[in-house]
Amino acid sequence: MAETSTFEEQLDKNGYLVYTNKGVSMMPLLRQGRDVMVIRKRGAERLKKYDAVLFKRDNGAYVLHRILKVREHDYLIVGDNCRQKEYVDDGHILGILTEIQRDGKTIRVTDPGYLAYVHLWCDAFPLRAALIRCREGYFHARHLAGMALRKLGRKKGSGNTEG
Repeated sequence: MAETSTFEEQLDKNGYLVYTNKGVSMMPLLRQGRDVMVIRKRGAERLKKYDAVLFKRDNGAYVLHRILKVREHDYLIVGDNCRQKEYVDDGHILGILTEIQRDGKTIRVTDPGYLAYVHLWCDAFPLRAALIRCREGYFHARHLAGMALRKLGRKKGSGNTEG
């Protein structure tokens, strides 16, 4: 039987954590189940805007999201594919993304292409949030329309026949 450990235990033991992401909150940067992330254990340093950090929510969920704003006692954090902001204090942050392994290549957070992506993506947050809201509204409207059409279809085919 394989032995399992928590992310905290791996970070404490090795100083870093290597794992494949689950979820879509950091798309397009991270592709679910395909890209490998390297997270280094967080030190005592104050984190910076644009850092992608691994934190643990009060419900026990581990999340990798990006810092959009450094505040006096916490950070404003959001996923690259999200519009919902969270405020996270230092005590919840476990580590910092240092590199991504994708298709046999290593992308470091210091690489010029990565830095360009981060600035473009984060600085456009208000526009991205509006586009995500529109996308969510579109899919919600589609869902409601489909439900209405199915309901109409049942009424239409409910045995009422004209002769």
